[in-house]
Amino acid sequence: MIPYEKHTLSNGLTVLLHRDTVSEMAAVNILYRVGSRDEEPHRTGFAHLFEHLMFRGTRRVPDFDRPVQLACGENNAFTTNDYTNFYITLPKENIETALWLEADRMEGLHITAPKLATEKRVVIEEFNQRYLNQPYGDMWMLLRGEAYRVHPYRWATIGLTPEHIAAATIEQVRDFYRRFYHPDNAILAIAANLDPDRMAALAEEWFGHIPPRPVSETERLPHGMGRPVLPAEPPQTAPRRLPTEPPQTSARRLEVERDVPADMLAIALRMGGRTDRDFYICDLVTDILAGGTSGRLEQALTRERRLFSSINAYATGDVDPGLLVITGNLLPGVALPEAETAVWEQLELLASKHLSDYELEKVKNKFEANTIYGELNVMNKAMNLAFYEMLGDLPLINSEVDIYRSITAPEAMECCRRIFRKETSTTLIYHAKR
Repeated sequence: MIPYEKHTLSNGLTVLLHRDTVSEMAAVNILYRVGSRDEEPHRTGFAHLFEHLMFRGTRRVPDFDRPVQLACGENNAFTTNDYTNFYITLPKENIETALWLEADRMEGLHITAPKLATEKRVVIEEFNQRYLNQPYGDMWMLLRGEAYRVHPYRWATIGLTPEHIAAATIEQVRDFYRRFYHPDNAILAIAANLDPDRMAALAEEWFGHIPPRPVSETERLPHGMGRPVLPAEPPQTAPRRLPTEPPQTSARRLEVERDVPADMLAIALRMGGRTDRDFYICDLVTDILAGGTSGRLEQALTRERRLFSSINAYATGDVDPGLLVITGNLLPGVALPEAETAVWEQLELLASKHLSDYELEKVKNKFEANTIYGELNVMNKAMNLAFYEMLGDLPLINSEVDIYRSITAPEAMECCRRIFRKETSTTLIYHAKR
């Protein structure tokens, strides 16, 4: 159980506070409600590019990392389809260093042409190394492009092509900053062994003055001096209006030839969004299928029939309806049709034949243990508070174990029957060059 307090500043910033009485470290996590799904199809990769740019400094603090290091802290960030997350851990006595730095770059990021050029080169190199020049590196690009036709989940967080990053102008990047990096589009979560009133006062002190949105010159005080007057009520961030993915009515298939070590099979099946009950069922099901050496796919197709050298299953966990994905690397000499048929046989077996209470209880116990273990980490608690608030259901942070516990074997099998359907599947085949 993670106790917390929630506050909203007058500028719209959501503040979540947790008193951690065990750790002497503090965690400051700030989540911006912007991910790759907020990009335009002709201008992708901006959310990830901005994750990099946010470490390039402001006029007041040209080197973001040095103050963190001097405060004996660590920091990092990541971008997803749905949001961008930044975090700092440091001794609780130095917590104001983290708050100062995050507030400073929320309102004063110094975006210059040289800084942009440097980070564009870094991101393009990352694009090439991790996605284009890595065996199976473009799997998610290909699979997403087939599984989604209109929803922006059809491109990966890195973007559709490095050309979009290369073509980004400083005006476009500054506009992206103004649109998404402001307090009413952010969630600040603090976990530390400090009095919550003290943490709330610090949040107000460091972030309360930041305007909730870009302010025009006519809204500023005379001669551009001082801060704009903030509204009496917290501003409401406009909901994101994304295109709805139409129902898939027939199987989709893409086969490519690549310079890869072995043939590979990937099957994507449609499932619900992160807060749908289907997600929790599918999360357990993927552990039943491929949760370690006792997973059904591992036992049947890797150890017994020797069809795959490795096989995996996972749920994407996207906010909007996502995918349950199965991937497997074939052993030499195995025919792709045989391997693909064997995977579907295992899926059909789980959906229609047998799922024991023992199997289900085992993966439930695993989830609960991982949850309890994760709650020992002060950073995990701050990050999870921000994440569940972003989902729109903050109390879920303390109730997900109960949801997993409530799932029954018949319910899981019924969900599998709905999801394990060839006519709504997307299959990607890698043929290794001979």
